[in-house]
Amino acid sequence: MNTYFNSKEILSVSMILFAIIDILGAIPIVIQLRQKAGHIQSEKASLVSLSLMITFLFLGEALLNVIGLDVKSFAIAGSLVIFIIAMEMVLGISFFKEEMPESVSIVPLAFPLIAGAGTMTTLLSLKSEYATQNIVVGIIVNMIFVYIVLKNTLRLEKLFGKAGLNVLRKAFGIILLAIAIKLFRSNTGL
Repeated sequence: MNTYFNSKEILSVSMILFAIIDILGAIPIVIQLRQKAGHIQSEKASLVSLSLMITFLFLGEALLNVIGLDVKSFAIAGSLVIFIIAMEMVLGISFFKEEMPESVSIVPLAFPLIAGAGTMTTLLSLKSEYATQNIVVGIIVNMIFVYIVLKNTLRLEKLFGKAGLNVLRKAFGIILLAIAIKLFRSNTGL
C-alpha cells in the first residue's frame, strides 16, 4: 500500500463511493423524507455519515476478525450486496425495505441511506485495493457533496426533473454493476 496521497486513487475511490451512496438518485427519497418530517438537518446527517464511514474504515476489519471473517470474504459478500443495489437502481425494483421513523436526519438518512450496508461493505473492499488515506479523502469529498445536495434538494429536483433523476439513477446502477463484478473477480481470483 502507498503511504502518500494519490490523486488517481482519490478520484477512483470518490467515484466508487459516489455511485454507491447515490445521493443524486436518492433525491426523491430525501424529498419524501423532508415532506414527512418537515425538515432535514443536513449538517447532522452529513457528520453522522462521515463518522460512521471513517469509524468502520478503521475498525471494520477488527470487528470482522472478532467474528472470524477475513476481508476477502467480506468483500465477496459486499460485491453481491452492491450487485443487488445496482440491480435495484437499473430495474427500478426494491429488494431492501426500510421503515421511516419521524426523526429522519439520522435514521434512515445518515444510516442506512447514506452510510448503509453497501457503503460499509464497499469501504472494506476498497481497503484491500487502495491506500487508507486516499479512502479517507474520498469519504470526505463525498460527504461534502452529500451536504451540498441535502442543502439544495429542491433546486436539484427542479433542475433535473423526474426523468433526469431516473436517468442518473440508472447510469450509476450500471457503474455499480461493473464495480460489483470487479470486486468479486479481484477477491476470488477469477
